[in-house]
Amino acid sequence: MNEEYRKWLDRAKTEKKINQKWLKQQKGQKNLDEKFHTKHQAAFEKIDCLQCANCCKTTSPIFRDVDIERIAQHLRIKPSQFTEQHLHIDEDGDWVLNQSPCLFLQEDNTCRIYEHRPKACREYPHTDRKNMSQIVDMTYRNTLVCPAVAWIVQEIKP
Repeated sequence: MNEEYRKWLDRAKTEKKINQKWLKQQKGQKNLDEKFHTKHQAAFEKIDCLQCANCCKTTSPIFRDVDIERIAQHLRIKPSQFTEQHLHIDEDGDWVLNQSPCLFLQEDNTCRIYEHRPKACREYPHTDRKNMSQIVDMTYRNTLVCPAVAWIVQEIKP
């Protein structure tokens, strides 16, 4: 991982209680989307996901039924075979990968099924979503995984 990215994640870990408290205070803030969306663009002008892929190395996306069907079709296997071999249901009742790193992550940090990847991967790190105040808990968790989210939160909090 790029050294600068590692520093942003290390700072997020050092300041995790501060970040968590600040993000919780943002619930219901009307201008939170604007703050995040502006910094989202700036973050991805600085950050190349292919130099990181920490999300793919350490966490699992949620696989919806439509994702499972699309990926299984691409792999030319039955959806049930895909779930039996690679997924389990987590404590929240969601389909997630059995292990990390993601089985589709290649050595060069590209995704073997990029065009068919789950919706959660397509939307990650969720910092350009509408109603950011509704996902502050997830955003906090993502500060510990994604250098872009760590950088964005550092930039917008006072």
